[in-house]
Formats: sequence, C-alpha cells, structure tokens
Amino acid sequence: MTSPGNPFEASASALGYLYQLRVALQRCVELSRGGIEWSVAIEATDDVQTLIGSHIELTQLKKRADNVRLTDLSPDLWKTIRVWSHAVTEGHIDLAETSLYLITTAELPDDSAGFLLQPKASGHRDEQAAEALLVQARQSSKSTTLAKAFEAFDALGVQCRAELISRVEVIGDAPGMDKIREELLGYASLAVERRYAESFLQRLEGWFFERASVQMSFPGSDPVTGSEFDELFNDLRNQIGEHNLPIDPDIAALTAATPAAADAADKVFVHQLRLIDVGAERIGYAVRDWVRAFAQRSRWANENLLRAGEIGAYERRLVEEWQSRFAEMREDLGDEATEAEMKREAKLIYRWVDREARLRIRTGCEEVFVVKGSYQMLADELQVGWHPDFSARLAALLEPAGAADG
Repeated sequence: MTSPGNPFEASASALGYLYQLRVALQRCVELSRGGIEWSVAIEATDDVQTLIGSHIELTQLKKRADNVRLTDLSPDLWKTIRVWSHAVTEGHIDLAETSLYLITTAELPDDSAGFLLQPKASGHRDEQAAEALLVQARQSSKSTTLAKAFEAFDALGVQCRAELISRVEVIGDAPGMDKIREELLGYASLAVERRYAESFLQRLEGWFFERASVQMSFPGSDPVTGSEFDELFNDLRNQIGEHNLPIDPDIAALTAATPAAADAADKVFVHQLRLIDVGAERIGYAVRDWVRAFAQRSRWANENLLRAGEIGAYERRLVEEWQSRFAEMREDLGDEATEAEMKREAKLIYRWVDREARLRIRTGCEEVFVVKGSYQMLADELQVGWHPDFSARLAALLEPAGAADG
C-alpha cells in the first residue's frame, strides 16, 4: 500500500499498473493474430497470466527508472523467484505445463544470472551457469530483506530448482510504456486506415482497461478470452472507417440527468416541444438524445474522424427530409386552423422524428440517438420545428436582452 504522504510513490504505483495493462493488451493483440484459443488474466496467479490451450505463461513485470541494472542480488529478481518458488511448492503451478517470464525495463549485466536466462534466440542462455550464480548470490548474501526469498528458493530442492530455472526467461531492456503504445499504434494502423489508428487504439485501450479492472476487482471472474477480444476488435474495426463512425459506450450511457443537460430547460429545442404540449417524460428523452448526439459529434470532430463538410451535408439532408413533411402539414392546415388543430398536426411531425426518421450520417452508423439528437440540435437553431408558426412564436427567445426596449 502506498503512503498517503508520498505522492511520488503513488505515482510510481499508478505508472506500474498502466505498464502492466499495456503489456497485457499487447499480448492479447499478439495472440489474436494466431487464433482465439487463449485467455489473459491480470493479477491472477501472476502480474499477467496467459493460457494458450493447456499451456500457461506467467509473467512478472518490473518497470524501473533508466540506468537500473538487474544484478544477481537485485530485489526484483529475488522477489520474482520467491513468488514462483511458492507457487511450485504449494502446487499452484505445474512446471511441465508452464513458462515463466520476467520482463524488466532494467539492464541485464553481462554474465549475470538474468543475462544467462535470456531466451535461447539471444545466444546467451546457460541455465546451469545461471543457477550457479543464483546459489552463489544466495549463499554470500546476509540481506534480511531477501531472507524470505532465499528460504523459498531453498525449499525447492536441487531437482525442482533446476526445473524451475529451466522454465524461466528473463527479458531485459524491455520497452517502456511509450514504446509499447507506439507498437500498439502500429498494430492499430494495420486494422484501420492510419489516420484512424489513434482513435481505434483509444477505444481498444479504454475497453481493455475497463475489462481488466472488472476482472481484478472480482476474484475468480473470467479472464479476457480470445473469442471475446476478437469480437471486440472486429467490432471496433467495423465502426471506424469509410462507411461507419464509432459509437462510444460512455456517450451512449449518458442520460438527461448528466451535468451537461443541467441548463437544457432553457434550450430552444425544449421550448419547441413545450409549444406543442409534449410531456415532461418525452422532453427528458429529447434532452438525452441531444446530450448524446452533441457529445458524440464533438468527439468525432475532435478526433478528425469526420470528412470536411460532412456534418453540414448531413444536416442539410435532415432539414430537407423535414421540409417536405412540414410544408405538407401547413398546406393541409390552411390559414384557418385552430391552435388545437395545429398542435395535433405538429405532434405528428415530431412523432415522425421520434419514431421513423432514421437518416444515417454514414451507411453503417445505425445508432438512433445520432439522428434524433441531431434533429434536436437543428430545432435548437430553429432550422427545423414542429409547430406551424414555430419561427414567429420563438423569435423572442433569440432576441438579445433589452432589444425590445430599444
């Protein structure tokens, strides 16, 4: 637990957590390229636990400052050995079905135990020499801090110790958070157009971080599975592209009770609805659609997901869809219609918006609140309306304060 009086320690803990999530996400992306028969869990048996078929990968992550070295008496090395030794002696892992990885941003000094336990592809792996160095370090050290790690190491016995070491791979000088994100951005640019890669990755990270938080918060909950990740990955890819736009879950969950809607009572589109006696509950739904559409369209614009002039073209189409219906209503009413008749027909126009108007901004973007909320935005600007005389009735709302007195 971090000390409340030490913000630097808390910050380091938060950075370590973010590093852990990014490494886990990177592993998911790598695995997804080979199939869906896998799962990834965080803070289960280890920092990151991967199951591929019946084979288990346990990964310990150590993010350290620059110029740190993983020596034979490094606490990071021995704390990792302690975790794995306990897992073996207590029967939590079967070494025959398990690979153990220590990934550290620290440097591996030449001919250190960590250096000699690098993957075979490095050309430096020598398990027997690494074991001898660990035994020597353990016997020469008087450290009380590492005493429990030494005890766990001793408890393995000679044969089990050698088997444990044979399953360990140490990866030093590992990429930091920024480098991992660059690599993830590269993966994203293969899934969608490069100009959309950042938006794709933001949503993938957001989903994964939330999913991992849930998995860690409830012990025994399901890990991220290959099929689940594949479905989400493909869904995001389908949302971001020439024929679609992403609908973000946090925006789709907004309600009329959000702070953004606090001043909606004075919005012109709300006055438009009151003008034709729309009830409070349906006005609440209209506010909700307006909040969502405004937030989603703003995010699309901020992330450069929209083409030049796309919103303007979409609103023109919406207005033109409304115009013919509105003109027909006024024509049918004539000049002698009563207020009750005008409100009745106006409600039919609004019912069309609420129930039937489904003109999409792009062919794949089917979310209803985009259409309905966009109409509320247009109603707020008096580009569309429901009451036959909405322009005249609401003109006063647009007059600057004191204009009538001038």
